[in-house]
Amino acid sequence: MREIVERSHRRKRRGQPHVAQDRLYLHCDMELSDHDLLTGIRNGDEGCWQALYRRHHRAVYRFALQMTGSSAMAEEATQEAFLAVLECGARFDPARAAFRTWLIGVARNKTLHLLRKEPTLAPLDESAGDDTLWTELSRARTREMVRRAVLALPVPFREAVVLCDLEELSYEEAAEALGCPVGTVRSRLNRGRKALLDRLAPIGKDKGCLI
Repeated sequence: MREIVERSHRRKRRGQPHVAQDRLYLHCDMELSDHDLLTGIRNGDEGCWQALYRRHHRAVYRFALQMTGSSAMAEEATQEAFLAVLECGARFDPARAAFRTWLIGVARNKTLHLLRKEPTLAPLDESAGDDTLWTELSRARTREMVRRAVLALPVPFREAVVLCDLEELSYEEAAEALGCPVGTVRSRLNRGRKALLDRLAPIGKDKGCLI
């Protein structure tokens, strides 16, 4: 998190306000709304930015990870998205969308940029649990099949599935994040779901896989 702030400082032009480090809001992540925190950020309060980061970084990282399949790319997209909050947060209009929706839209743009540069998707790390080896391998196999099926979708369909089915955004929120009409989101989601069902049909027939 400190690295993101330092990167923002390096990008600031001479004469622009710096993020103040001596005025931190205690517990502001619990007491203030997103809009209040953004106001604090514009006034140079790093504590407000830290609170906003703690509140939303998991959702941003999860979205980027589901889109790229790479923890390194997801981390980079998350950092770039929150760097944009520091530098471009004034562009957020609460009358148009919730902050989380706007932030997912920013993360989406950063993720697409990374995918264009490095389309090859890296395998995700699987953490071992307390189950038997066979059960864990079965679950890992199922997760890998689902992950690959999602990542194999064309990007427009993948975005709709990730936002609506995995992140549980409404059609309206997804449309705002993607910058397209609600009808387009519905169409992409339906086509993405159909493609997923076609790809994942073998899982239901494989008794060795646990869903």
